[in-house]
Amino acid sequence: MTKDEEPDGPPCPACGTPNLPGRRFCRRCAAPLQTKEQAAPLPWWRTVWPFRRRVRSGSGRALRRTVLALAVAGLLCAVFLLLPAGRYVFEDVRDKLGGTAEISPTEVTASAHAPGHPASAAVDGLTDKYWGAPSLGSSLTCTFDKPFRLVGVVVYPGVSTEPEEFRQGARPTRADLVITSADGKVHEKTMTLTDKPGRQTLRTGISDVVSVRLVLRAASGQGEGRPVAVGEVEIFKRT
Repeated sequence: MTKDEEPDGPPCPACGTPNLPGRRFCRRCAAPLQTKEQAAPLPWWRTVWPFRRRVRSGSGRALRRTVLALAVAGLLCAVFLLLPAGRYVFEDVRDKLGGTAEISPTEVTASAHAPGHPASAAVDGLTDKYWGAPSLGSSLTCTFDKPFRLVGVVVYPGVSTEPEEFRQGARPTRADLVITSADGKVHEKTMTLTDKPGRQTLRTGISDVVSVRLVLRAASGQGEGRPVAVGEVEIFKRT
C-alpha cells in the first residue's frame, strides 16, 4: 500500500473508505469527497414575487436599490408637501384637474344698499335684479357655515346683461376681494372688471374659506341717483 493510499484520512461519504486529507475523489469509488455547504434556508418572504426573481438571480442588490429609491422618493414627496410652496403647487394641480361647483352662502350682508336693491339680490340667481351700492367703498359679504376650497369668483356687473340697459346704470370696474379662512387668515385680491355686460371671473385657490367680501373701489356711469349695481355674485368651490 503506497503512502497516497494510507487509510488515515476522512471516510468517503459514499462507501466509507478512508482517504488521505486533501483528496478530491474517493480512492475506491471515485465519489467526490468535498461537498458544497448547503445554503441556509431563505425566509418565506424571499420566495414570494417580486422577491423570488431576485433570489433566482443570486443577488438582492437590485431589490435593495429599488426599495432605497422608493424610500428616498417618498421622503422627498413628504418634504415637498410640507413646504408652503410645495403645498401650493399640489393644491393648484388639484384645482386644475378637479371639478367645480357653485356654493351658496348661508348669509349675505351689505355695508349699505340703495332702496329696493338689497344684498340678497346679488345671490338670487337673477341678473335683472341687483345689489345697489350707494357709493364706492360699500361692500357685500358672503359667509359660509362650512370651510371650502375657493377656486373662483364670478361677478355680473351692472343693472342688466342687456347692453342697452347695462349702459343706463352705474357699474363697478374694480373691486377688492377680502377672503377669510377658518384660521382667521385674510387673503386680499384685486378684481378688475371690463366695462361690458356679462360674467367676469377671477380664478383663486384658497383653502378653508369661510367668508368672501366684495369691496367696490371704482365704477363707470355714476351719476345722481345711480347706485353702483352688481347684478350677481357667484362663488365656486372645488369638488
